[in-house]
Formats: sequence, C-alpha cells, structure tokens
Amino acid sequence: MPDRYILAIDQGTTSSRAALVDEQGTIVAMGQRELPQYYPRAGWVEHDPEEIWASCIAAIEDALQAAGARPSDIAAIGIANQRETVVVWERSTGAPLARAIVWQDRRTADLCDELRAEGAEPLVRKATGLTLDPYFSATKLAWLLREQPELRRRAEAGEVAAGTVDSWLIWKLTGGRVHATDYSNASRTALFHIGRGRWHEGLCNLFGVPPAMLPHTQPSASRFGFTDPEVLGARVAITGVAGDQQAALIGQMCLHPGQAKNTYGTGAFLLAPAGKRPPLPENGLLLSVGAAATDSAPDYVLEGSVLVAGAAIQWLRDQLGIIASADEVEALAAAVPDTEGVTFVPAFAGLGTPHWDPHARGLIVGITRGTTRAHLARAALEAIAFSVAELLDAFATALPKPIAELRADGGAARNDLLLQLQADLAGVPVVRPVQTETTALGAAFLAGVGNGLYTSLDEVAALWRPDRTFEPKMTAEEREEHRARWRRAVERARGWAASG
Repeated sequence: MPDRYILAIDQGTTSSRAALVDEQGTIVAMGQRELPQYYPRAGWVEHDPEEIWASCIAAIEDALQAAGARPSDIAAIGIANQRETVVVWERSTGAPLARAIVWQDRRTADLCDELRAEGAEPLVRKATGLTLDPYFSATKLAWLLREQPELRRRAEAGEVAAGTVDSWLIWKLTGGRVHATDYSNASRTALFHIGRGRWHEGLCNLFGVPPAMLPHTQPSASRFGFTDPEVLGARVAITGVAGDQQAALIGQMCLHPGQAKNTYGTGAFLLAPAGKRPPLPENGLLLSVGAAATDSAPDYVLEGSVLVAGAAIQWLRDQLGIIASADEVEALAAAVPDTEGVTFVPAFAGLGTPHWDPHARGLIVGITRGTTRAHLARAALEAIAFSVAELLDAFATALPKPIAELRADGGAARNDLLLQLQADLAGVPVVRPVQTETTALGAAFLAGVGNGLYTSLDEVAALWRPDRTFEPKMTAEEREEHRARWRRAVERARGWAASG
C-alpha cells in the first residue's frame, strides 16, 4: 500500500477527528474539529446532525492537507462513532428532522421507569444484553416518535430514516445510497437481538419504533458501500464501521479473553472480550456485540460504562473556569498531595455501571474553608479513577479470573497523574500504549481487514506497542479507606433528582 492510506473517521461526543493511517499502523496525519453541544433543558444533550457532518468533512480536509495527500490516495475508510446517539432524517432529501439526541441525554428516565414497572426489563436484558436506561437508543427514538405524531406517520410510511451516528455518516458519504450500520452499533440500541443478529420485532413493538426506519445491519469489517465522488472527491470503499468503544478494543489489540482496555474520553468505558457464548453478566455490566463478529462467527464483549469522565474536566474548565484548558488539570491537581477529604461524584448524567441510576446527580462533599481549586482538580481526577475501579470490581465477578492489567487510551490517558491514581485505586497495573488514538486505529484496522489489506485482526496485533506501565503504590489499607469514602459519597448522590 505505498503512498496510500486508510482514512479513519473518529466521530466523538465533543469533536470529530480524521486520521490517515499507513499499513504499519502509524497515524501519518490527523485533523480535528470541535463539535458544539446543546443543552435545551436540564438533563438534555443534543447535537446538530449537519454540524456532525460538517465537522467530519472539515477534519478529513485538515488531515489530507497535513499529509499533502488527495482523496484518491485513500485506499479504504473506517468509521468509529459515539454510540447510542440517535439521528433521524428524511429519506428523499437527507435533511435532518430533529436534533440528534446524545447518549448522555436523560430525558427518557421516566419512560424507562414506566417500562420497568410494566415488567419489560427482562425482555430487554435477555435479548440485548443491556438494561433499561436512557443511555440507549430505543427510548430516544420512542420519545421523538411520541412527541411528533407526524414524524411517526412518516416513519411508518417509510419516509424517515433513523440510526446511530455511523448510519448518518454512511448515508452522507455515499450520497444517500446506503442506509446501514454494523452489528456493534446495532447492539447498543436496545432494539437488536444480539444472539440472532437482527432487529427484534418484539422490542420494536415495545418501544413503538417502526422497523422500516432502521438501517441494514452487517459485520464491522465488511463493505458498506462507496463514497460519492461529489462528496469526498474520490470513489472510496467504506469497509470498517464500529462503535467507538468496540473500535478502541480492536485498536488496543484486546482480542482474547483475559485482556481489557479502558477508554478515558468524555465518559470512561471498560471493555473485555467475552468469547462466543458468554452468560448474561450481573452487577450492572453489559453484553454487546464485538467488532470482530462476522455473519458466521459471533463475538461478544463485556462492558462497564462511566457516563462522565473527561466531561468532568471540561466542566471545571467551561462551567467553573478554574482551568483554562484541560491540559492544565494535571499540574494543578499535582500541586496538592491529596484532596484533604474532598470527594467529587460527577453524576451529571446519572450513574452508569454498576448503579444504573438515571436520577443520580453531581455531588461535591468534604469542602472546608481551606479547599482550593487544586483540591477540586485532584478530586475530579480521583472521581474518574474511582469510577473505573468500580468497573474492575464488577468485572472480577463476571470473568473467570480478575483482570491483571488494564490498557488505557483516550485523550485523558496522556495524564500521568490520572493513570497513577487509577493504578493505586484499582490495585492493578495500567499500561499506556505508544499510540493512544486507539479508536481511530481500531477503525483503520477494521477497514483494512474489510478491504483485504490485512488478512485478519491477528495479523495486525503485533503492531501494538506499550509506552509506560503505572504500577500500584498504595497499600491495600489505604486503598480501602479511599474507596470507602467514595462509596459513601455515591450513596448520597443516588436518586437525587427523583427525591424532589
């Protein structure tokens, strides 16, 4: 593949990135554009679908310019995307019919409570591996169709297309010729039977979602279609698509049981391969389809989800103004040896694994007259590490043996203090790879396999390289003392919005 690249589109919650990756798995150039967030009401989070698209195109142009490359230099395209976020658009024109409802959005908490009271959760759990929570796509679509009767009428008539962000990007890239998604994204909607590999008619009826509006589903590493030359400037095959967390698992080369990765992004997501016939997990863990799944060979991943991680640092920057940029948080937090008892539970969007409490809200406790912005910064980093440590505890009960090493990626993985806190509070070594842009790499590797540039994912496993390992330094007694304080704070945050 001399002088040709795989284009990896990494469409995230707060920005869209595009990476040009060579055959050796090296990111040659990258472009990035921030994406505006909209908060029309408390607990609501929205994106403009056209802004998602425009940010991706701009990021692609930036990457091509940085590499001195042209669209014709792209051999294949891979897409990784923020999952669960829902887009609806008109089939005839491709025009969005509503703002995208983002995965963090909590507006359907009451609907989830209603369905749970009606006894719907066992069906959802057994078929999808998920739980009833506003996090997932089904209730978002249900809400849109309930609020807009005309949208429902048009959806039932086949005039409306819906999907997660990957579907929207595929539609736009192909000039409206392809409405498709991959198994990994479909498995995060709460409408997809993960055992049978297709949309679940009973769940579509439960949530009131017409199947006619849903995309075709297929394996992550397969041909989804070709870009429209009028759109991209060249006809290029889209051959890899996966939800960002499943893509990062591939980028970290966690392909076999016993391996695990955690992505420190807007949220934090810990995934581990679960094999081909895993039981339904407990302790709030989720079971989803992995990016290595094919039509003939199932592949599952175990997942724990922290809804707010890097978003807590953004909150310190944007809402409190105690840092000017996210990069400043490490030095500020390191200016004090501890938080002096301050504990921060950033449950802005409720709590994910293991609690799954959409009514939880953010909490800072232990503040004294001596509390400084440095203590708040350190408490924010500790909050991320505490949350991920809870995930590891849950995984220890669901896997044959505890995870012995955690591979870290995502933007916040560049923060040495965070990863040391993580190792200390979880009691396991944390390994950061040389290349932390593992979501983009995973999308690129899937596209390479899908287009025949690689024979298999195992072929590219040798490209993964460790950079630094953070070993636990805290004693077991110190760890338990810190963890007990965190548990007390979490209990105070739970159910807050439901209590009136």
